[in-house]
Amino acid sequence: MSNRKTGEIALMTTLNHIDGQDLALAVDLLENPSFAAKVTNLIGGPVERAITMLPEGFSNKLLTTTHKALNKALDLAVSSIDERYRGEPANGAHRVLTTVSGAIGGAMGLMALSVELPISTTLMLRSIADIARSEGEPIMEAGSKLACLEVFAMGGTSQADDGAETGYFAVRAALAGAMTEAGKYLLERGLTRSGTPPLVRFLSEIASRYSIQVSEKAAAQAIPLLGAAGGATINLLFMDHFQNMARGHFIVRRLERAHGKEAIQEAYRKFAARN
Repeated sequence: MSNRKTGEIALMTTLNHIDGQDLALAVDLLENPSFAAKVTNLIGGPVERAITMLPEGFSNKLLTTTHKALNKALDLAVSSIDERYRGEPANGAHRVLTTVSGAIGGAMGLMALSVELPISTTLMLRSIADIARSEGEPIMEAGSKLACLEVFAMGGTSQADDGAETGYFAVRAALAGAMTEAGKYLLERGLTRSGTPPLVRFLSEIASRYSIQVSEKAAAQAIPLLGAAGGATINLLFMDHFQNMARGHFIVRRLERAHGKEAIQEAYRKFAARN
């Protein structure tokens, strides 16, 4: 029997059939093309070309705007979730709301980004928290709230990726130190002072990654003639992308709670290698 076949048998022995199917789905979602690739398919040209159309110094301003949007969104988005509800997440409703937000932003252009981004980010974070709840996350706990924010750092596979070091678990590893520090602070003091260093450091790590995808969104919306319809479509893609990242992320976290982190990480890599 080949080593590959032996490995697959060992993998399925570790996971039951349903958990194995769920992990395969998570791998498929998390390793899907990046948001930039999806936007490129929509606008018919590389999104990187559209980014060159943005005003000089826009990236620095965008990072600040992104950080503020994440900071405002965290408690508002998560606190509105009913943790006791056991139904499916309201993905459709969140898509509709963020589409309307994108239409308004698209009609008003880049000038509206500082207003539209906090709204769309809050809507996406609420959707992420709803998906987390549906996967059994205790979303009122500090670690789960930070795990919701963690989703914004996940972009899927892109041309810039270079193997596992830029993959899903590498992103989590890169954020682990800041997340642990912020989690300890939230556990002790809650969100009463969101500007404290532990949380600021964690939000900065997230914002630096999230702002890359926000710049891709802004660049696409800045293309002449896209307007409100284009902004609505871009925001719909944006929401759909992060809903997929959230579903995959919280499936993995659920399976880690059931089978252990090391076992699921190894199983994830084997599934990813087969794709």
